[in-house]
Amino acid sequence: MIQILLPELAPGTVLRFPCSYSEYERIAAQRGDSSIPRIKYRNGEILIMVPLPEHGKTGDVLPDIVKTLLDQQDRLYDSYTPITITLPQLGGIEPDHCFYITNWKAVQGKKRINWQIDPPPDLVIEIDVTNFSAVDDYAPYKVPEVWMFKEQLRIYQLMEGAYVETSESRYFPGYDLQSIVAEVLKTAYEQNTSVAIRQLRATLRPSS
Repeated sequence: MIQILLPELAPGTVLRFPCSYSEYERIAAQRGDSSIPRIKYRNGEILIMVPLPEHGKTGDVLPDIVKTLLDQQDRLYDSYTPITITLPQLGGIEPDHCFYITNWKAVQGKKRINWQIDPPPDLVIEIDVTNFSAVDDYAPYKVPEVWMFKEQLRIYQLMEGAYVETSESRYFPGYDLQSIVAEVLKTAYEQNTSVAIRQLRATLRPSS
């Protein structure tokens, strides 16, 4: 039996080793109600990562940007974090944040999502500070769009079973999201998140 003392892992730690699905479930259960460390299972191996502070801050700001854009357009949505998406015996993955935009009604009112029946999130956000994340990890779960952030935003859309990098989001056509994210993060780190999001709202507000 694999023995891992999760509370003793230092921030920035990344572990990767062969593992059965049942061992993955046992190790993940050690966290209790905590979402740290992040754990995923793929192709017979487990990956464990303890986020750095940068991961947490950027991981808060990007979902705030998405919510601001959706609210500005009066669109309905639902969002989740932390969340574990699983395919029994095959895989488990924990995005930093996920959104139901087109399919929000499919999960309306649900406290638990059945990944065998319910649709996957429309949009997943991953912050990669420690080389823990790979966009192809989401292909088995058929997530339509993945935002990967590592120094800059990259947008990937699922096309014929594989992810293709695109310049625009299918959910926010016409928006230069790379520039928006870069500017909001710059302000968030130089000042604070509240100022950054308020400035974004002001920028998006129609001029009278």
